[in-house]
Amino acid sequence: MGAIDDLPPLREVIRTHDLQARKSMGQNFLLDLNLTAKIARQAGDLTGCDVLEIGPGPGGLTRGLLSEGARHVLAIEKDARCLPALSEVAAASPGRLTVLEGDALDIDPLAHLTPPIRVAANLPYNVGTELLVRWLTPQDWPPFWQSLTLMFQREVAERIVAGPGSKTYGRLAILAQWRADARIVLQLPPEAFTPPPKVSSSVVHLQALPKPRFEADAAVLSRVVAAAFNQRRKMLRAALKGVAPDIEDRLIAAGLSPTDRAEQIPLEGFCALARAVAQT
Repeated sequence: MGAIDDLPPLREVIRTHDLQARKSMGQNFLLDLNLTAKIARQAGDLTGCDVLEIGPGPGGLTRGLLSEGARHVLAIEKDARCLPALSEVAAASPGRLTVLEGDALDIDPLAHLTPPIRVAANLPYNVGTELLVRWLTPQDWPPFWQSLTLMFQREVAERIVAGPGSKTYGRLAILAQWRADARIVLQLPPEAFTPPPKVSSSVVHLQALPKPRFEADAAVLSRVVAAAFNQRRKMLRAALKGVAPDIEDRLIAAGLSPTDRAEQIPLEGFCALARAVAQT
């Protein structure tokens, strides 16, 4: 069995296995192994950690994670065409790579992982946001993961790290910054990918906090924030009228004005509102 460094270049792997990226699966392959190694390093010290990877494709980032010392990588891949290429990576790293075929939205990875766990992925564009929200909003905290190192379209990445008052501030910023430290750590141009997407991409690193910055129920906060930003140009009393029949009273109890707009409210204010809404 060969080592990771002895595997063929990714372009050769794609030719050998006839792996053309499919738009329907949100696929854009990153073939530069220097870049995939750089992304893997952004996940931190992987020694002694299990790593969850979603959508590994031909295995570029997978190679990087293994080379950076991950104890074990669980790669979940929906596209069966990629499995032979991933099996070659598994053969080059005996016992350190498990590949599951299926939809990451339907698979519970915890049966295959041992803490400490980090998540690192070039997420398929069509499921990335949904997966992120799931990882950020479990009812219990801390979560199963120590950190998330994820690639998104740059616009999505900017929404994750945005602050109040900016055009990109919204639901993702609040949910991410409530329970994690979030920062953009890499920018990648379209030409880094095959095929090149129409937009630039960014890698975001989120480090889980030991406890949320402010007290709030995850489900209530998610519901309040989703309603508030669904109609972001409206005053809060109008945007949130479906959340509670006495929403004006609850806004005032949270120290907010019913005439405020969602983009003006800092994280602490939304958590106070979630607590007020949760009260019976």
